[in-house]
Amino acid sequence: MTDLSAVQPIILPDTGAGAEPRGYWRTVGDRLVRDRVTMAVGFALLSIILLAVFAPWAATHDPLQGSVLRRLKPIGTPGFLLGTDETGRDIWSRLVYGGRLSLVCGLTPVLFATMIGGSLGLVAGVSGRIVNMAIMRIVDVFYAFPSVLLAIAICGVIGAGIGNTILSLTIVFTPPIVRVTESLTMQVKSRDFVEAARASGASLFAIIRHQIVPNVLGGMLVYATSLVSISIILSAGLSFLGLGVTPPNPEWGLMLNALRQAIFVNPIVAALPGVAIVITSLCFNLLSDGLRSAMDIKLPS
Repeated sequence: MTDLSAVQPIILPDTGAGAEPRGYWRTVGDRLVRDRVTMAVGFALLSIILLAVFAPWAATHDPLQGSVLRRLKPIGTPGFLLGTDETGRDIWSRLVYGGRLSLVCGLTPVLFATMIGGSLGLVAGVSGRIVNMAIMRIVDVFYAFPSVLLAIAICGVIGAGIGNTILSLTIVFTPPIVRVTESLTMQVKSRDFVEAARASGASLFAIIRHQIVPNVLGGMLVYATSLVSISIILSAGLSFLGLGVTPPNPEWGLMLNALRQAIFVNPIVAALPGVAIVITSLCFNLLSDGLRSAMDIKLPS
């Protein structure tokens, strides 16, 4: 992982000695704009999010209304762009509506885990040895279980449902974010500018707010973005196993489970929810790579 714990630099552009210096985040923004892959991925993700938000207008049929007379229609059927599923429901409409639940189950756990894990990691990093060991040893307990098995075990105990899926994935993603945040905090607080702030009489709260948090936030953002793709895959896997979103709600993992019996009858239609999961997860991974590259700024010698 890229070391983003260094103080955010002021970078001079190559336009002359008298040029106005640019801030760190402005430089990151300029590098993102020049990165064609990241911009294309961002546009694709924005399109997916907009389709999910405006699903009532993007969908062509009621995602819950089916008919045995039009079941498993192939792609390109008049009136059904991507065909129909095993009960005659429009695949396009269900994919659009399913994106809502898939994105909610993918983004919400990472958001909650980032807030909880980031706070705990920050406390562990700036506190003394006893508090640090107490928090990090509890975190290590969760590392004894693979993420998939831990999510399945939690959902198996508390039951299926959207809320339980979000809760289980939040528990799964909090420990790694705690570890990353604690590591970044420990690196930042040993820097000279933090020692200078401490020597000048600044309070601990002021040092955390002005010196530590701004320099830890970038690394947390990159790492959290990389977890979104894993969250989408895990939530889809839980729904596929019957431990996540419950029928008849449209969700990509649940759609895969329902269409798996039709894989030999209409394999292309049966694979469409999986394609949506792969594309969305890949976009989040590429976006994370683009953010990491943009934030990896080297100071001129």
